[in-house]
Amino acid sequence: MPLSAVLITKNAAGQLADCLASLKFCDEILVVDSASEDDTVAIAERGGARVIQADWRGFGPQKQFAVEQAVNDWVLCVDADERVSERLRESIVALAGAVSPAPRFVAYRFARCNRFMGRYLKHGEGYPDWSLRLFDRRAGCWSDDPVHEKVVTSGDVGTLQGDLLHDSAESLEIYLAKQNRYSSLAAKAALAQGRRASVWHLLLSPMLRFVKFYFLRLGLLDGLPGLVHILVGCTASFAKYAKMLAFQRNSQ
Repeated sequence: MPLSAVLITKNAAGQLADCLASLKFCDEILVVDSASEDDTVAIAERGGARVIQADWRGFGPQKQFAVEQAVNDWVLCVDADERVSERLRESIVALAGAVSPAPRFVAYRFARCNRFMGRYLKHGEGYPDWSLRLFDRRAGCWSDDPVHEKVVTSGDVGTLQGDLLHDSAESLEIYLAKQNRYSSLAAKAALAQGRRASVWHLLLSPMLRFVKFYFLRLGLLDGLPGLVHILVGCTASFAKYAKMLAFQRNSQ
C-alpha cells in the first residue's frame, strides 16, 4: 500500500521540520504551499518533500486539491504543527505492509493529542479528538467547508492505535484571535445552510458545552490548561451564535 503524506502550508517554517521528520516512513511527502514568505519551501525541500505552489482556496478545498496532486491513492493528511507519534507510525506501517491485498477499511481515524499552554491535554475537548486523516482518495475526499473541514468517505472507517501530536507554537493571544475568525466562518456557514440562531442557542450552548467537556469528559483533570481550553471553546460557541443573531437582526 504505497502511501503519500500530504500537507498544506503557509509560513510554517517554525514547525515544519519536526513534522516532516515524523513522515519519513511514507513513500512520498507532498507539500502544497500558498506563497509562504518565510523559509517554509526551503525547509520542505530539505526534508525530502515535493513542493507545489497553489493559491489559497479555503481549508477544505485546499486540502482536497493537495490530495489530488499526490502520487499514491492512499494519503495521510497532516498539518505542519502536527507530528506522527512512534506508536501511530508503527500502526500505519503495519497496515501498509500487511500481507492481505487491500486494507479492510477505506479510511482510518486515530486520536489527536493537543498541546495547550505547555501541556498535552488528555481529557475534555482536547483528547482523544478523533481525526480521520488516513484514507483511500478513491473512496473519500475533503469536504468544502471553509472551517472545521472533514474527510467524507463512502465506506467503513477503522481505528488505529497511537496519537497524532498537535504541538502548536501559538501564543494564547494568537489562539484566541484564530477562534474569533473560526467563529465568524462557522456563523456564515450555518446561515448559508439556512440555519437560524435563537437566544436559547446563545445561552445554552456554552453552558452545555462546559458541562460536557469539563465534567463528563473529565477536562478538570487537565488542570488550568484544560479549564482555559474548554472555556475558550465555550466562548467561541457563544460568539458563533451571537454573530448569527447580529446578522439576522441586521438583515431585518
